[in-house]
Amino acid sequence: MFLQNYELNEEEKILLQKVLDGDVALRKIDEFTDPVTSVKIRRLAIQEFAKLEFENIQNFSLDVEVASKKNIENMIGAVQIPLGVAGLLKVNGEYANSEYYIPLATTEGALVASVNRGCSVITKSGGANVRIFEDEMTRAPVFKLESVSRAKEFYEWVKCPEIFEQMKAVAEKTTRFGKLLSVKPFVAGTYVYLRFSYDTKDAMGMNMVTIATDAVMHLIEDEFGAHPITISGNMCIDKKPASINTILGRGKTVVAEVTIPKEIVKETLKCTPESMFEVNYSKNMLGSARAGALGFNAHAANIIAAIYLACGQDAAHVVEGSTAITSMELTKYEEIHCTVTLPALPVGTVGGGTGLGTQRDCLNILGVAGAGDVPGINSKKFAEIVASAVLAGEVNLIGAQAAGHLARAHAQLGRGKF
Repeated sequence: MFLQNYELNEEEKILLQKVLDGDVALRKIDEFTDPVTSVKIRRLAIQEFAKLEFENIQNFSLDVEVASKKNIENMIGAVQIPLGVAGLLKVNGEYANSEYYIPLATTEGALVASVNRGCSVITKSGGANVRIFEDEMTRAPVFKLESVSRAKEFYEWVKCPEIFEQMKAVAEKTTRFGKLLSVKPFVAGTYVYLRFSYDTKDAMGMNMVTIATDAVMHLIEDEFGAHPITISGNMCIDKKPASINTILGRGKTVVAEVTIPKEIVKETLKCTPESMFEVNYSKNMLGSARAGALGFNAHAANIIAAIYLACGQDAAHVVEGSTAITSMELTKYEEIHCTVTLPALPVGTVGGGTGLGTQRDCLNILGVAGAGDVPGINSKKFAEIVASAVLAGEVNLIGAQAAGHLARAHAQLGRGKF
């Protein structure tokens, strides 16, 4: 590959050569040209460095200017993930109350088919009943005190109602929609961690709570003299599996349920309620406990990840979502009652990747793109749909394992062996 082979004007060729010579860093290219050209120059430089020619990553429909401003640095192109839909899925929620097609972006064959059959079972059974129990996003700075006695003073000071009102006023000056709900102190030696919880309405809210908490940290340092170490002391705790999130919640805490008649279990899942109960108990309950898992579920992360990728969510938060608990019990009418509890489901319909064109299309499929007419209503509706889709995936996978069909399904759909 040679510079003259590229379709560039003279200015672009000069800029590319400077990048190749090391005179202009990749991150500095934007200072010399427009966003679209920056992406092209950067991509060509990587081609030269790697001694190859890209065939696909330059083909995309994303708005480069939008993406470069808020979603990506050093952009060179885009990676495409196949997008499918499962459904229709009937959801009986406080905010989502209709039938929905569920957009799922994945490269795992059999996943969409799995959720699709689960949607069919749930819809035939009257739909998923779903409710949100908690809704708060957290940030937890850590402070260093001079002694244990001083840490105790700080601990008590933070819990004073008057101090909370001061913190609330400072935090809420930084945001139009965010509301500070609580501040919980935790102690380790002479370090005190403050877990701030906010209502972030339709935003997932990580940026919002970080900016608001930073403002409160200055207040604390000025008023009490506690030395701030870092704005995130891992008591928040984001993007890592943690018991505190399964107990106190982070993002939305959502529970979805369905009661499936025996006839539908037999006709659609090709097994029995009794066999589903046994698989769920031995796998999701005992097996997870024996393994020391924080998630007591079959594959909740599969569904959450696929929806997150399709709908512009922060994909790393699938970690919190994976701590779901799936329970199944037999009823006196020989039905099987299934629930999924998602203690920590961070989702949003504004901000982050939700503004990208393809992701916004997927949110529009669900009717939740952007801010709701009432602040917060769209993100709640979205969370109820996500939880119901997770329930569909869990119902189907437990049914497939109870029927002994899992390996066959993956051979057919994951390896194309029909």
